[in-house]
Amino acid sequence: MLRQYGYRVWMSHKGTIPLDSTCSALENCIRAVERADAVFGIINGRYGSGKTGDDLAITHREILRALELNKPRFFAVHRDVVIARQVLRQFRNEASGNPKHHSFFKPTAVLDDIRILDLYESATQSDVALANRTGNWVQQYSDAGELLLFLESQFSDIERLRTIIAAHAELAKKEPV
Repeated sequence: MLRQYGYRVWMSHKGTIPLDSTCSALENCIRAVERADAVFGIINGRYGSGKTGDDLAITHREILRALELNKPRFFAVHRDVVIARQVLRQFRNEASGNPKHHSFFKPTAVLDDIRILDLYESATQSDVALANRTGNWVQQYSDAGELLLFLESQFSDIERLRTIIAAHAELAKKEPV
């Protein structure tokens, strides 16, 4: 759909990101985020690749880098992830004496890794006071039709997106490094 609107879409799993053979998969993906004009991410029950042990998945690192760079970003999250977060909140509550990541969690058909909830919380910037959050909209969807409606609403007006990208670029020039 995005290509039909005229966008060049980079997706590692489709082999469309510009690759540098001297870099790792993680480095290539992070470079793609850095070079991208805007970032669109879908958060579902699969945490992603590139993780070992307590390492973050490449997708999670991409989202964190997009946030760090204040890239124009658009995220969608499957309803199951939102519901799982609500259900598991009581077990992830550090005030109750439980660490954020628990040995109780076993992969399921809904979530293959508990860190999906951390990824979602990164995208919503849940660690930032609500009044100070910007770019934290993460659209919930339950089926492909809802996801396509979100894509159409956000990306069909290319000029609107160009304006957003230009405004972000100007802001980035003014921010101290």
